Amino acid sequence: MVETRTVRASENLGGTSPAPAVTRAAAVLDVLAASQSGRLTLSDLARELGIPKSSTSNLLLALEDADLITRQGADFALGIKLVELGAAYLSRRDEVREFYRFCEEAPTLSRETVRIAMLDGTNVIYLARYEGHPAVRLTSNIGDKMPVSLCAVGKVLIARLHDHDLAEMFPDDLELPVMTPKSLRTGAALKAQLQNIRSQGYAMEDEESTTGVVCLAVSVPTRGAHGPSLGVSVTALKATYSQEQGEQMVAELQELARTLGNPMG
Repeated sequence: MVETRTVRASENLGGTSPAPAVTRAAAVLDVLAASQSGRLTLSDLARELGIPKSSTSNLLLALEDADLITRQGADFALGIKLVELGAAYLSRRDEVREFYRFCEEAPTLSRETVRIAMLDGTNVIYLARYEGHPAVRLTSNIGDKMPVSLCAVGKVLIARLHDHDLAEMFPDDLELPVMTPKSLRTGAALKAQLQNIRSQGYAMEDEESTTGVVCLAVSVPTRGAHGPSLGVSVTALKATYSQEQGEQMVAELQELARTLGNPMG
């Protein structure tokens, strides 16, 4: 299989391409995506592509500068920029259209701001956003990142991680980003909330990223052990928020999460 792919790569990377550098860069991404481990060395990539190491190295440097790949020691892997590009693509896909359809028809969510986000280390990336009427105007757009400690969807997603991973990612004395007086300040404060989030099945953010705004979030069931960690959240004005409204929001978010399953396939 490796030999067949190398021959095809060499043929496709020939002089017939109107932009050989672009063709070769796309081939690098294809080879990394097809790799079982998701990580390959410079030598691996040069062999798979059938081109010299020096040419492969230049391609990798350019792709790394564009955040399309990332370096992990001696290995290279696909980069987070591809998720941002994928978010733009997903906005035109059936799965995201289903997200918008559900929000438009939901009794409570249709009047609020609802988002899908994906976990990326200690941040989340927003993949889609539905704006109800009236919408809560937020600064985060599709493709933007937000620290997990500042948003409900970030909290509910890291609550799925093992405690030993959380201890490594968020030491007790770690100083967290602060955006309002209610923002969590330390890793210990963040981890203290996770047990309650796990038991109740949802997370809440109470004016921690934006004064006057609350947010509720649930995780989306993931198909397969290595699927992306996705969550959905709803944002509302603190002045009009009530416990009854919150219960309705969580129920509809849970139904939405079950409907979406895993929009990344």
